[in-house]
Amino acid sequence: MYRVPSRKKKDMLIKKLNLVPILDSVFIFLFFLLTSASFIKVYEINSDVPIISDQEPPKNNEKPLALTIKIVQDAITVATGVPSVVRYRFARTNTGYELDKFHDTLIKIKQEHEKENTAILEPEVNLDYEELIKIMDSIRMLENTDPSFYIKDKNGLDKKADGLFTNIIFGNIQS
Repeated sequence: MYRVPSRKKKDMLIKKLNLVPILDSVFIFLFFLLTSASFIKVYEINSDVPIISDQEPPKNNEKPLALTIKIVQDAITVATGVPSVVRYRFARTNTGYELDKFHDTLIKIKQEHEKENTAILEPEVNLDYEELIKIMDSIRMLENTDPSFYIKDKNGLDKKADGLFTNIIFGNIQS
């Protein structure tokens, strides 16, 4: 009787990989990835890009405020008008810029120009992210102790303003 050699018999057996542990670990990884993604919050601060146009600006009898805030190494300067004239200067101390005085000055400017909503921000120095956000918050936000400002909505009704100068435009994004 003919007998099959044992060597050939071993080659004929096909070994199968056990993929169950690998698939279990992949599904557990996906589960943790999806559940952790819901805890991540992304914050966005809206800021417009300066508009460059070759058209003639519209005729307006009111002089534009053109509030320009420059951040340099040792101070924050506040300028208004066209051409820009520096009106206020806030020095930088060891603890940072004088943001309380800066905010109070912006409130005074807003009281004189309640309809104005735009501020041009020109940082001319490298700033930490947190420091730039603090400056932007001083420009944009009203605190509870600040006076209220009212603007007319599209129906002509008075509406409480949400902030000081909420439309911040970066004026030197190419530098």
